[in-house]
Amino acid sequence: MLGKTERIHSLDSLRAVMMLLGIVLHSTEPYSLGEDAFWPKDPGATHGSLNYIFGIIHIFRMPIFFMVAGFFASLLFYERGPRLMAKNRISRVVLPFAVFLLILHPILIATWDNTATVFGVTITKTMTTMTLFPSITYHLWFLYYLIFMTAISFVLATILKKAPALTKRITRSFEWFMKKRAVFIIVFAIVTFLMLVWIWDTWISTPLSFVPDIPILLAYSMFYFMGWILFKSKHLLDSFMKKDWLFTILAVVIFTARYFLRSYVDDVLYGLLNAIIVWFFIFGITGLFIRYTSNHSLRWRYISDSSYWVYLIHLPLTAFIPSLIVDWPLPAFVKFVITMIGTTIVCFATYHFLVRNSFIGKFLNGRKYPLKAQTN
Repeated sequence: MLGKTERIHSLDSLRAVMMLLGIVLHSTEPYSLGEDAFWPKDPGATHGSLNYIFGIIHIFRMPIFFMVAGFFASLLFYERGPRLMAKNRISRVVLPFAVFLLILHPILIATWDNTATVFGVTITKTMTTMTLFPSITYHLWFLYYLIFMTAISFVLATILKKAPALTKRITRSFEWFMKKRAVFIIVFAIVTFLMLVWIWDTWISTPLSFVPDIPILLAYSMFYFMGWILFKSKHLLDSFMKKDWLFTILAVVIFTARYFLRSYVDDVLYGLLNAIIVWFFIFGITGLFIRYTSNHSLRWRYISDSSYWVYLIHLPLTAFIPSLIVDWPLPAFVKFVITMIGTTIVCFATYHFLVRNSFIGKFLNGRKYPLKAQTN
């Protein structure tokens, strides 16, 4: 049994920010170039800069989220035990997924229909028909896939508890890779690239179907199990700060060059660069959070507590607000900012006044908090 781990504020904050970036990501959708099966595009305000913002967030957000999710799932398993870990994941992942999917399904259909009508455009509705039960998982797909990863990790960890020698060998191998950071990035970039070849795409696509996409599940599980094993080697967390700024800057530079030189880059090189970029981002961004958010902060704790609710309810707002400002003679980027800020205000206001000290807050976070927000 491992010694009880103190609250790791940096990873709490990292997980929260990865969830909150969904607001930024989805606020770009009405104003980015190109067609989308679900998102109606503002007919008078689109710009390629929003595609850039979407792309750079999309490449690291879910890999980092799944890594952190794996870390905390491992913490639950080894410090609270398998039974309490399973109970926690059912109450914090399975039930919120089922409840909010049913609640949000009609709201999302109505919102997209309304915005498409206001925009005077047509969207593909083959997977978004108004029915009692949804046919896709919408933005909650990550919870759906997290359920599968949790079940797989639970079974594997239970088996490996009976093989301590093998567990130690896996941990030692992981720690060796972590200490040889360049080797780690090269090896796992190659593994990531091979998975992209298997998926037959230049990056891991968003799986909305209830039928699990096995290659995508395995691709994201790689990041999840990295986090799981990282918990067993949590003394190495501080090593993420080594060259964190360098890795982050390299990731941004390579992504930017790849983005603007897309017409000169074939799909094979495109996918390979993505496989390298994601690992630079993982080590860079994680290191920056460990460097700057490791100390206790009531403000960060509040953001962390609110992030689940904000993520669950933000999507309809990012689709609805653009319909309210369609006639405003503003550039696409300004409308994007208005949508993002408006969504953020509504999400946090509803959390603070309706959720934080209510049964909904207890349902999502396991406890109620005082209505008064302490942020010092």
